[in-house]
Parts: sequence; C-alpha cells; structure tokens
Amino acid sequence: MPSDLAVIGLGLHGLPVAKAAVAAGIPTLGYRTGPEAGSLSPAELRRMLSGGFRHATSAAELGRVRTAVICAPTPRGADGGLDLSQVEGAARTLAAQLRPHTTVILESPVPPGTTESVLRPLLEEVSGLRAGRDFHLAYSPSRVDPGNRDFTPANTPKVIGGLTPACTESAAAFYGRLTDKVVRARGLREAETVQVLETNFRHVNIALVNEMAVLCHDLGVDLWDVIRCAETKPFGFHAFRPGPGVGGHAVPQDLTGPAGRPLRMVELAQQVNSQMPRYVVQRAATLLNEHGKSARGARVLLLGVTYKPDLADQQSTPAQEVAIRLMELGACVSYHDPHIPSWNVLDRPVPRADALYEAVADADLTILLQQHRTYDLQGLSVKAQLLLDTRGAAPTGAAHRL
Repeated sequence: MPSDLAVIGLGLHGLPVAKAAVAAGIPTLGYRTGPEAGSLSPAELRRMLSGGFRHATSAAELGRVRTAVICAPTPRGADGGLDLSQVEGAARTLAAQLRPHTTVILESPVPPGTTESVLRPLLEEVSGLRAGRDFHLAYSPSRVDPGNRDFTPANTPKVIGGLTPACTESAAAFYGRLTDKVVRARGLREAETVQVLETNFRHVNIALVNEMAVLCHDLGVDLWDVIRCAETKPFGFHAFRPGPGVGGHAVPQDLTGPAGRPLRMVELAQQVNSQMPRYVVQRAATLLNEHGKSARGARVLLLGVTYKPDLADQQSTPAQEVAIRLMELGACVSYHDPHIPSWNVLDRPVPRADALYEAVADADLTILLQQHRTYDLQGLSVKAQLLLDTRGAAPTGAAHRL
C-alpha cells in the first residue's frame, strides 16, 4: 500500500506524529534512524498497522511519499550543545530518494538557523533539487508531553514556519489534517526559536521554584502552600513546582544563533537545576543526623526513579545522581518503581524492593522522587520511619517536604 507520509525517526518526537497521522487516516511509513527512545505496545502497534502504518524495509520507499517529517533525536553533545548528527544522517538518507513536489518538515529540536543552514544544503546537494522551487521545506517545533491525557497532537496547536510562503502553506495543509489549529510563523527561524523559548521557559521557571524551595526551607515556610495561594491569581502567574532535578528529553539551549550569544537566565537556570540532586542528598543526610543516624550504612529507599510520573522513561532522571551521591556517602540504596523492573547505577544493579510497604518500614529513610499514581502516600507515610517528599505529594505534616 502506498504511503502519503514518511516519519523519519520513531522516538519521542516521531511516534506522536505517526500516531496522529494514522488516527487521521493517513497511510504512514515509519523509518528508524537508530536506537530511539519511544516504543509502541503490542496493542498500539496492532491498531496502527490496521490503520495504515508500516515500517520501511528500505530507504528507497522514502521516495514514494508526499510528505516527509524528520524527527531524529538531537541529544546533548560532548560540548554541551545539541548533537545534530542523526538529523544530518536522516537528511542524507531522504535526499538520496527525494522527488520533486515533496514537502519536507523538520521537527527535531535544533538551534535557530539549522533548517536553512544545515538541512537545506544536505537535501539540495544530494538530491539535485532546490528547496522552495522543487520541493517544500519547513520547520515545526515538536510539542510532546509524554503521558499528558489532556493535550494530544489533535488539540495542541501546531506552529509552522516555511522557507517560502508556499512552503509554509504546504506544511500547514499537512498539519491541518492532524490538529485543530495551525499557527503560521513568519519563517523558519521564528518557528525554530519557538522551540527554544518553550523549552527554556520550562527550565527557567522550574529553577525559580527550586530556588524558592531552598529559601522557604531555610525560612520555615511551606512553599506548596505558597504556590497553592499564588496560583489563584488569574493573571501574570503560571504555577511550577519544585523537584529533585529536571529530567526529560528537552535540552535547555543557551546559544541562540551562529554568534553563540549566551542567554544568561538559561545558564543560571541550568546551574540551579543541576544542584537539586545534591541538595536532596544534603537534606537526606541532615534528616538522618537529626534522628541520630549516619548516612553511612543507612538504608535509603528511593521511590520512583523515572523522570516523569506514570511513565517508564528514565531520560536524564535526577534519580541517577541522587543514588550516586547517597552511595558516595556510604548509604545502602534500594529502589521501588512500578514501571522499572530493574535499575543500574554506575553499571551496578540497585536492589529492587518488591514488597513496598515492608521495604518502607525497614528503611531508615524513604525519599519520594517521583509520584506515580500507584503510590498511596498516606499509607506509605504511616509506615515510613522517615519520609522526604521532593514532590509535595504527601499529606501535609505526614512527611518532610523538600
């Protein structure tokens, strides 16, 4: 069966596009760029296959689609910037098969200017075609929030920016089949910079409440009550909540262009957020000392080691650094997570607590790092000798909050 769409990269950004396209009745071809975060359950795969999805068996199939969306991952590289190697590889693969009148859209998180200065030359050189004349080229920032049941690709507005107005309209016509609303940016760089602003907005605001958490602890103020009151303001405030660190796939960007001009707020936010695992361990050691126990030899149970509740994704989870620092203090660390059957830290397996309530009762200190739905914080707080709640999820007075 011919496909109207090729999704190149079936990880965090590509799978939602493929799912939305299949749901909209668009025959979709999936092309993997390598080992990628993101997976389909057997039931989801069956539904998608019956709806017109199929995996590409060769790159040649990419030449028979009308639209190609590149969703290759761009992890942080050794220099701290985004590694574009998989995007470049995907572009070369597509370019070798590219035909006239195809619409090519990049969704991978990239620095502003990448679509025109990196993707366009690769596509044109290999294909012999010219962007804006022979094929359409556009950028659309990925707006993926794994596990969010309220906002899906269908009801999340899609931002589009094209190399030319015709490129924008071609991409908008495609996304108009997937979502309720399409927002047209002035051009490629504007659309790319939307991704930068949205990602940095999250990191900067989390850094603010993380700093407030430290301050409020020193002042003896209940930060969660402060946030509860503040979020009643109907304008000028958006509630964020502190935690043990910032995980996830969205990498904060402090370089806004070829000149490499730093965003000072983002740099500071990264510094604040990167200190949170250390702060959690400091609080843990202090709590143990206050109750006549040393961190060395203490039995510490970590609850929830994923970066987000109710998902198995461990990308950049702060639980890793928390565990490492506790081990460096000599603590005996174990964990529980309903989504993670086994967990390694520093290439060593961490003991998993199978009987949760017994493990909580036995631990000298339990640290809630992620508030999965299955955790009964009221019941766990009763069983725990000491409970450090980094998410503000336990009932007031039932735990020591971050």
